[in-house]
Amino acid sequence: MNERFDKLSGWMKENDVQVTFLTSSESVFYFTGFYSNPHERLLALAVFQDAEPFLVCPAMDKQEARHAGWKLDIVDHSDIDRPWELVQKAIGSRVGNVGNVAIEKEHMNVERYEAISQLFPQATFISAEEKIRVLRMVKDEKELGILREACALADYAIEVGVEEIAEGKSELDVLSAVEFALKKKGVNKMSFSTMVLTGANASAPHGTPGMTKIQRGDLVLFDLGVVIDGYCSDITRTVAFGDISDKQKEIYNTVLKGQLAALDAVKPGVACSTIDLAARNIIADAGYGDYFPHRLGHGLGISVHEYPSMTETNDLKLQEGMVFTIEPGIYVPDVAGVRIEDDVVVTANGVEILTKFPKELLVIK
Repeated sequence: MNERFDKLSGWMKENDVQVTFLTSSESVFYFTGFYSNPHERLLALAVFQDAEPFLVCPAMDKQEARHAGWKLDIVDHSDIDRPWELVQKAIGSRVGNVGNVAIEKEHMNVERYEAISQLFPQATFISAEEKIRVLRMVKDEKELGILREACALADYAIEVGVEEIAEGKSELDVLSAVEFALKKKGVNKMSFSTMVLTGANASAPHGTPGMTKIQRGDLVLFDLGVVIDGYCSDITRTVAFGDISDKQKEIYNTVLKGQLAALDAVKPGVACSTIDLAARNIIADAGYGDYFPHRLGHGLGISVHEYPSMTETNDLKLQEGMVFTIEPGIYVPDVAGVRIEDDVVVTANGVEILTKFPKELLVIK
């Protein structure tokens, strides 16, 4: 953790930032090891160039913060306290003139921005996001170990889901069985709302599972992930229940070809845009370009959607240790919806695929 603080405080010195005030649960966790959903209460981490940082959290969570390993100051507040007055006092005891304050502009709401700007009316508020994103983008070995475990459990979830497919079962029937099996493995949180979509429903990239029943000839799409020790996995697999049409097979194989091409292009120094276009061009050349409406993938870590965005316009170069998804898809209404997604890490020489459930078209008889 000290290395992370050192990098942030170094950036603060370079940019003449007196205080960095982080308010997202994910950023607080990244620096402190303490994850909390404070609801409407104030959770924050204040970082300085040279002075010791302090954590702000509800008094009811103070013990949990200590259990998580945070040994420095905690500014705790009850529901009848004025937390911003406590924050002002704690910052004032560490720095004198506050000229520049870095905040998470994409996270902090207007009410809280007004509150902190009233504490420091002469301050200029700048974005902390760019630096935090870069710090979180490259994972260390401990983070990679956790992500591998999360991905192994995502593979297991797909295995359970495939085994549960049967004619007459609803999407929610299968979804419930998957999440129950994960609970028995000790998983208490999913990365996002699990998707099990069958037939025409699979052609909605972010469809909502319901009581639609699985029928023979359907493609069934699973999109899910688990959270392990604060880190997320994210996998998508599409399988066939019984015989499917030649058109559906063509769509599936086109997505698979594009996904494999993108995986093959991953190595340090290659632009994100190159990875996206490796898949997108194959899909477009097959005549399905208009049916691939989203980016190729996204960064992955503490948040299920992190920096960078894997788009055809992003020229950011890949670095060893970056973790992201590769998930091309084709969605043709009333014909087929297919997406294939893996989580990958950039290695010194190429790529390690963290999600390992097979991708060749699986036909369940």
